[in-house]
Amino acid sequence: MSDMYLVIGAGKSGLSSCALLRRKGEKFLLLDTGSGFDREKFLKDHSEFGGYEVTGDEPSSDVIKSCRAAVFSPGVPVDTEFADRIRSYGVPIWGEVELAYRMGQGTVIGITGTNGKTTTTALTGEIMKTYYDDVYVVGNIGIPYTGVADKTGDKSVIVAEISSFMLETIDEFHPRVSAILNITPDHLNRHHTMENYIKAKENIVKNQTADDVCVLNYEDKVLREFGSTLKTKVIFFSSKERVPGGIYTEDGEIISEINGDRTPIIKTAELNIVGAHNHENAMAAIACAISMNVPLECIRSALRSFKAVEHRIEFVTEKRGVRFYDDSKGTNPDAAIKAVDAMDRPTLLIGGGYDKGIPFDEWVSHFKGKVKEIELIGTTAKTIAETCDRAGFKDYHMCNSLEEAIDRAYEMADSGDAVLLSPACASWDMFKSFEERGDIFKEYVRKLNE
Repeated sequence: MSDMYLVIGAGKSGLSSCALLRRKGEKFLLLDTGSGFDREKFLKDHSEFGGYEVTGDEPSSDVIKSCRAAVFSPGVPVDTEFADRIRSYGVPIWGEVELAYRMGQGTVIGITGTNGKTTTTALTGEIMKTYYDDVYVVGNIGIPYTGVADKTGDKSVIVAEISSFMLETIDEFHPRVSAILNITPDHLNRHHTMENYIKAKENIVKNQTADDVCVLNYEDKVLREFGSTLKTKVIFFSSKERVPGGIYTEDGEIISEINGDRTPIIKTAELNIVGAHNHENAMAAIACAISMNVPLECIRSALRSFKAVEHRIEFVTEKRGVRFYDDSKGTNPDAAIKAVDAMDRPTLLIGGGYDKGIPFDEWVSHFKGKVKEIELIGTTAKTIAETCDRAGFKDYHMCNSLEEAIDRAYEMADSGDAVLLSPACASWDMFKSFEERGDIFKEYVRKLNE
């Protein structure tokens, strides 16, 4: 069998995979069948790949058969006829994470879940850096794992945010500590069923042993039941009740019983991240850190200094008594519920965007007593409006752009209110990414007149 790799997708992840293979002296064929892919322009923009095969056309059977593995970018579906053809030739399908894991070293902490992954990954990374000398924070958080894999050594600690798309294509990927924060409907346009989505998330423990640790949310029924089936050490966290041997909040304080004794860790009021969901994220990060033998004083120091992740209920500015929050990362209803619940003042909400096939009923049910009005944008605006009508919530307004929605919200807001961008939808109908959507929101609100 050849040592050539077939890399599929010429986006950020695919390019990072190719760059790693190039640094390792490996041969590869880069394939991008997207309608907008221009091979000549690509090679002009990426001259470093000039000596490698780059194509927009599916390779022949002989070429595929000669490949050691096909490396799929997270955004490329693995349930297509082309993917089936690759498998039929006995060629394994990996993701970028699998490639990085195989070519890297060190101890891995893998964090997944529908919501809270980025905050928990970033916080866990900050805690690790207080104790370990060689820490890398990678994955879905925006830094491809392949970008650092060849820099890692035996003593490296890799904190990886792992999406469900990434977990579809793992083979040997083996985290020493894994965490599943929660599982609620998301990406059903890709996974097709909730069962498939849950299975992808649970795949993170696939290669873990009795010597490893899995951190799970006790309040999530699916995860509570899943925990009872695992051979790994399971640490539950809960924001609602005491979990013996786990970590929980009690009277405004995070308590750990992970090592047997009842140990107060930190008061939630000392954290710079707001909302019960963020207290859960903090508990998961603490559980990961304790599992990695990080001293409590290091954990407490990192918790006190950690600030909210960009675009996740991020305070932007205050104008004439109105506080603006950017939660562009709230790309599904469950994430957006957490943002609404975290608001401690009357809120003008901006929502809507790309349709991922998820109902909005539960999100809308949280509006009562919290949301003064919702400004609707994007492809799902009409669907959300219909959901509001069914729920008897009439305070919504259709807008043609994000800017129009911001202007309307600001106009309707009184001093002491909040304006919250938390769309409950992906951004791809109007923006390149949720980051771009959040950046535009922040830039626009900072220019608003007092």
